[in-house]
Amino acid sequence: MSRNHAPASLPVALTIAGSDSGGGAGIQADLKTMEAHDVFGTSAITATTAQNTAGVDDINVLPTDHIAAQYDAVVDDFAVGAIKTGMLATADVIETVADCVADFAGPVVVDPVMVAATGDRLLSEEAEAVYKDLFDHATLVTPNADEAELLTDRTVDSVEAADAAGRDIVGLGADAALVKGGHIDGDSGTAGDSDEVVDTLVIDESATDATHTERFTHPRIDTDATHGSGCTLSSAIAARLAREETLTEAVAGGVAFMERAVRYGIDAGSGPGSVHHLVEMRERADREATTAAVERVVARLVEANAETLVPSGGMSVVGATPYAESAAEIVGVDGRLSSTRTGLRHNAGVRSGVGSDLAHQLLAAREAFPELRFAATCRFDDAVEQNLDTLDGTVVRGEGEDPTEAVSNATADADDRPAAIVDTGGDGRQPGVMLAATTAATLRERLLSLHEALITE
Repeated sequence: MSRNHAPASLPVALTIAGSDSGGGAGIQADLKTMEAHDVFGTSAITATTAQNTAGVDDINVLPTDHIAAQYDAVVDDFAVGAIKTGMLATADVIETVADCVADFAGPVVVDPVMVAATGDRLLSEEAEAVYKDLFDHATLVTPNADEAELLTDRTVDSVEAADAAGRDIVGLGADAALVKGGHIDGDSGTAGDSDEVVDTLVIDESATDATHTERFTHPRIDTDATHGSGCTLSSAIAARLAREETLTEAVAGGVAFMERAVRYGIDAGSGPGSVHHLVEMRERADREATTAAVERVVARLVEANAETLVPSGGMSVVGATPYAESAAEIVGVDGRLSSTRTGLRHNAGVRSGVGSDLAHQLLAAREAFPELRFAATCRFDDAVEQNLDTLDGTVVRGEGEDPTEAVSNATADADDRPAAIVDTGGDGRQPGVMLAATTAATLRERLLSLHEALITE
């Protein structure tokens, strides 16, 4: 018996850019990012490159009539919701693309790719001036600080300078400009030294009835593995625009997406590595397995009737996917484990976003040790403290105004990944302990080992 066809109807976006044989940037990054946003990605390739994470060895620019033919083939058949441009390489290609998008009614995101992260030039010098012709058709231009300097002939070394450069780019014809802050210090104006990244969005009066600037601030990720970050951000914004988000919503969502893609980048090749274009899809996909892992820990604790471990307010057990960034992405026991007349029981199941304090504590520990994925609260008294040394790992201690701050302080000063994190308590707050592990199996063994130690005293 045949089955009915049940096709999905997805928004469509088009990327006009070069190919990266290393897979981390260019067309490859664009299509992965669009897929991660549930958008069907189409492409018009402007050039092929022989490159990897270490550098660009060769560039072959395609004939402009073939680039235009690719564009026509896509827009004639697909309902394209947004277009993103990347590496265009030469003045002729830029002029061709400008002619192609001139009659396009939807949003156009222009990523003015000029120099690769490795320092290799991706745009001929004579093409820089011609690039500005494309801005007349741009909903958004997304330069980094170096590209903004080339486009505006001003030094971009502070958020104030980024604002001025953004206004210059808007003055060249774009509806808006997002000057990325990866090379700019958000505090003092010294490039690259801040703990925060500030991306500056300048929106033109014709787009919003009031020229204004918005800034998006997020922690700087301590890594050089940013290959493909510019392509990924502009593609994320274009994909969100294709889904009919407003410009500000699309930029805010794209920046947040980019932050996670950089933090959980892919260690590939001999160079620094690539951003992780599909990280949000992987995070969602891993929640089911993480939920099952937490359920197995809970089942084993109930089976062993490990009441010796339960604090007076109940016991929490949580798990994070490898890419979890918020409490909503942590799975845990809904209602906690409690001692009853018939032994250890839990009031409800395991699900995402239970909002327990332990979820925030695990996230705090993951800032220092991202490989930590599972945690549980335990009762804490002299007997427990004496037996913590029997665990197969380091025990660390921290102070703070609340348990999350105590965990953050304890792990920030730790040299080794901890097995147990002690909150030493404070005004009106009793000391407590959290057991943590990289796997659910390790957490289970640590909990049961501590339980056995306590019942044999």
